[in-house]
Amino acid sequence: MLLERINSPQDLAALSHLELDALAEEIRDFVVEAVNHCGSGHLGSNLGAVELTLALHRVFESPRDILLWDTGHQAYVHKILTGRRDAFPDLRKAGGLSGYPSRAESPHDWIENSHASTALSYAHGLATAQQREGGEGRRVVAVIGDGSLTGGMAYEGLNNLGHSGRDCIIVLNDNGRSYAPTVSRLGESLNRLRAHPTYVRETTRLERILRRIPLFGRLLTKGFNATRTAAREFWTEPITFFEQLGLRYNGPFDGHDIRELERALRNAAELGGPQVVHVITQKGRGYAPAENDSIKHLHDVGGVKPGSYTAAFTEALIKEGEEHPELVAITAAMPDSTGLLAFQERFPGRVIDVGIAEQHAVTAAAGMAMGGMLPVLAVYSTFLTRAIDQVNLDVGLHGQKVIFCLDRAGITGDDGASHHGVLDMVLLTKVPGMTVLAPSSYQELQAMLHDAVDLAEGPVAIRWPKTAARNVTADQVGAGFAARRWRQGADVCLIGVGKMLEAALDAAELLAADGIEATVWDPRAVVPVDPEMVADAAGHRLVVTIEDGYRDGGAGSLMADAIAGHADRSGTVAPPVSVLGVPTRFIAQAKPEAILAELGLDAAGIAAEVRRRLG
Repeated sequence: MLLERINSPQDLAALSHLELDALAEEIRDFVVEAVNHCGSGHLGSNLGAVELTLALHRVFESPRDILLWDTGHQAYVHKILTGRRDAFPDLRKAGGLSGYPSRAESPHDWIENSHASTALSYAHGLATAQQREGGEGRRVVAVIGDGSLTGGMAYEGLNNLGHSGRDCIIVLNDNGRSYAPTVSRLGESLNRLRAHPTYVRETTRLERILRRIPLFGRLLTKGFNATRTAAREFWTEPITFFEQLGLRYNGPFDGHDIRELERALRNAAELGGPQVVHVITQKGRGYAPAENDSIKHLHDVGGVKPGSYTAAFTEALIKEGEEHPELVAITAAMPDSTGLLAFQERFPGRVIDVGIAEQHAVTAAAGMAMGGMLPVLAVYSTFLTRAIDQVNLDVGLHGQKVIFCLDRAGITGDDGASHHGVLDMVLLTKVPGMTVLAPSSYQELQAMLHDAVDLAEGPVAIRWPKTAARNVTADQVGAGFAARRWRQGADVCLIGVGKMLEAALDAAELLAADGIEATVWDPRAVVPVDPEMVADAAGHRLVVTIEDGYRDGGAGSLMADAIAGHADRSGTVAPPVSVLGVPTRFIAQAKPEAILAELGLDAAGIAAEVRRRLG
């Protein structure tokens, strides 16, 4: 096999284009097998970027030249070509290969980039550093998908790159999709341009003819590139957006033709300055299940699992949508992963996809609420923290009723440090007037969404984990924003936030075997803290709070303050409060339960903390 001979980008130089085409198919087979073996990971985006990655590593000298990937979803092929092929059996496992670029893994990875629309800002900074006096003069190449161009930060990067005049090649990997189909007017323009094969065929043919002319071929080709805007205007509506920002536009090119890609990239490198190389690719190429997936072309191999918190949210949202015609759901390019597809099918026109633009989503939701609508923003916890300023000042300051539904809150596992939802409680509990709810079961999530719709007057956040949901009976579900006591004991009070209730209950059983009797509370609402729960907790020898977010400034800190305040008001001595949570550091990838156990946030760890504190 050719792939077995490729251990670094330099090994590609000796291959013919026919061999490169065969290698591309071997790489696709390898990626499919690796992701299926792992059971998770990003598939469709990598299958579409095989030839592009080969061409990039043939034209540019990584890591001397700086290759940036936005997002890291499309970097598996890059990892294979840069000496990490043998590490793929441990993809996304503890101590194994990251699912994203990782500076710790390889000098070929410059940024640990798993959030979209950021690479162009990195590129502007790196290009500035490389071209300053005393800089190293490395070439900077940023690969960005058309979906990432729906994010405002990408436009800010484009604007600064174009007007800086810095040498930087932006490869627009255009497959018409992000997670779902791309949402933007620029995307519509790209659709019109990519839909004109006559333009692509004729301009490519003419460029090849000019290059073959002896002596003057290179000069004529440069002249042709200078008049290419006019050619585009002849064949289709011109793409003037990039030129207006000061970026030279080249393309579109067939993203699965290695010869054409190499030629386009070499031309761009020779011309210099800030420019865009527009490449048309097919997400999921070469793998029938991905090509036939009309929703996201197997962007990843996950999805909404039956019995998950996300499935509970989907059911509850449809029910609330039936009763409240003013309710609309908002997504930032992830209608499938956040459980909105069934709602979209049931209520056409009531799901608003803003693209990868979380800041805009939040402020737009505030505007919808001002206009009498009931917006529900479904988003991953780690992505909402990109828009905390908008949550605080655009929603919170205006007291608008926006319901934030945060999937993947807490420790998420194999996506690594960038995807753990450990900041949401720290940040959202500091927004005045915000109600923060944490369901501990499938049924609790549904009750909380109903109460958020019916009872709340201002903003509400409901946060739930990626892991499977507990199931409870109707009499084990709380009401409103009050806490619920699960068991009574005289020695220690355990307060388990959200999914950590189950660990607290299990810890109580372990402690009972030692003769230590525990009260266990499900706080349900992180804020406002239930005064009945606080008063009860204050009557114990020890209080232990457990959360799957950062412990510094999180839910436990609020509860400890509330217990101390209760003691002051009642003239009693407050019991010691042990706050258990995630330490303030970046947490590497591993299975969620393994991470929680390592952090002492499982039943055994909680019980050990109680024994230690009680002596």
